Amino acid sequence: MGSVSIAKEKHVQMPRMVNEGESLAEALLSAKAEGRLTVGVYECAKIMNADPDSVSFCLLATDDFECDIALQIHFTLIQAFCFDNDISIVRVNDLKRLNALVGAKGQLEDAHCVLITNPAEDSWEDPALEKLHMFCEESRSYNEWVPEITLPER
Repeated sequence: MGSVSIAKEKHVQMPRMVNEGESLAEALLSAKAEGRLTVGVYECAKIMNADPDSVSFCLLATDDFECDIALQIHFTLIQAFCFDNDISIVRVNDLKRLNALVGAKGQLEDAHCVLITNPAEDSWEDPALEKLHMFCEESRSYNEWVPEITLPER
C-alpha cells in the first residue's frame, strides 16, 4: 500500500509591509517639527470646518472615553466628516503615549483628536504618512473603517 499524504492548508496571514505604530510615531514627530499638527477635539473641529482639504490624517485616542458620551458623539461626527472628505483616520489605544509624542514637554494635552495637515506644496511628501495612508486603504478593503494602531514603547 502506498502512503497517502494529506496536505494541510495553512492560513498564513501576509506580513504587513510596515509597522504602523512606528510609521505613526514618525509621522507625528515629523508633523510636529514642521508645525502641521493640531491637537484637541475643538481645535481639530475648527481646522476641519475651515479647510478640510488641508487635513491629511486624523487620529482618535480611545483611552477611557467609553463613559464619556460627549466624547463618543464628537468621535462619531469626526469619523463621519473624515469619511465624507476622504481623510484617513485611525484609533490610537494609548492616550498617555500619544500625549508624550504630541504634547509639550511636561504638559498634558487634550489629545483625544489629532490632525496632521498636508505638507507645503514645495516640500516632499512624508514617507511615514504615505505608509499610513496605504495601511488605512488596505484596512478599508477588509471593511475595517477605523483601524486601531498601537504606538511603540518609547
